[in-house]
Amino acid sequence: MLNERDGGIGGEPIRMIECETGYNTEKGVECYEATKGEGALVYQPLSTGITYQLIPKTTADGIPMHTLGYGRTSAANGNVFSHTFNYPANYWDGASGAINHILEINDGNIEGKRIALVYHNSAYGKEPIRTLEELQKKHGFELTLLPVDHPGQEQKSQWLQIRRERPDYVVMWGWGVMNQVAIQEAANVRFPMENFIGIWWSGGDHDVLPAGAASDGYKALAFHNVGDDYPLYDDIQKYVVDAGKAAGAGDQIGTVVYNRGLYAAMLTAEAAKEAQKIHGVSTLTPAMMRDGLEALSMTEERMIGLACRTFGPTFEASCENHGGGGRVGVVQWDAEASLGLLSRTSSRPTANSSAL
Repeated sequence: MLNERDGGIGGEPIRMIECETGYNTEKGVECYEATKGEGALVYQPLSTGITYQLIPKTTADGIPMHTLGYGRTSAANGNVFSHTFNYPANYWDGASGAINHILEINDGNIEGKRIALVYHNSAYGKEPIRTLEELQKKHGFELTLLPVDHPGQEQKSQWLQIRRERPDYVVMWGWGVMNQVAIQEAANVRFPMENFIGIWWSGGDHDVLPAGAASDGYKALAFHNVGDDYPLYDDIQKYVVDAGKAAGAGDQIGTVVYNRGLYAAMLTAEAAKEAQKIHGVSTLTPAMMRDGLEALSMTEERMIGLACRTFGPTFEASCENHGGGGRVGVVQWDAEASLGLLSRTSSRPTANSSAL
């Protein structure tokens, strides 16, 4: 859209370099090594495992990496991780936000409550465990850990244990087919969906649609809004979809995952504008782009200017803080809503996490 409408960013056309990793860490590293010589200003690997492997490589090569809502949580510390940015929220924020939401609906007291974590048995799935263990000490709830091996199609034993032990809440760190299977298994054992809370990667339209009406009430964490009721989408329709330049059929606009991709692109583009402003040039180097990412301030006024007011939280990056404000919200699925979109009535932020 920026290329078609504006000619790029600050007069510089955007060239996207894509590489299929299949969520495989080895392939992800191979993709990075094969493309880093093409002048990429920033990488978005879309995998926690790949992120862990690329942090030392991108740092040594002087190329910034933006891991929006995933990757190594501690990379929010800019003093240690100079070239990695994970704003506006990370997995510690997500874990804290889930517990804050449970606290909110229990009048601030969850002592003695039983919470199960169903998680992808990988670096990604293990990210919230330390935070939940610390919050367990603070709030007195019981924590049960239930790992699910990749890809997650077999979860019978985990949900039989949940049916047997009857936890009050289930929190899920799932990915891909694991999410669909978990939601269906939860329905099979009649676990109350309003007490089932997934991380943002477990909260896409494709995760809940396969279970149909049985998924009604399921909740997920979020760090951006949902739906297509933003003026920005008029330009996407005009310059991209109607012009026949959409990557697909154009029927995913407004869905959760589409909006997340849009948000990632938005933050990258705004950081590039900051870099151009800081250095007084239009053509950027990776080092300049890193400066722009570190200087990014997403104010409400800025989002209004982008025609997407309230699309994401306000935050301000800095040399020390590469993780943003950590504000997350909770969205809830309404199976009867038109277009099958997440209910926007439940999308207000519920926590400003600062657990660790």
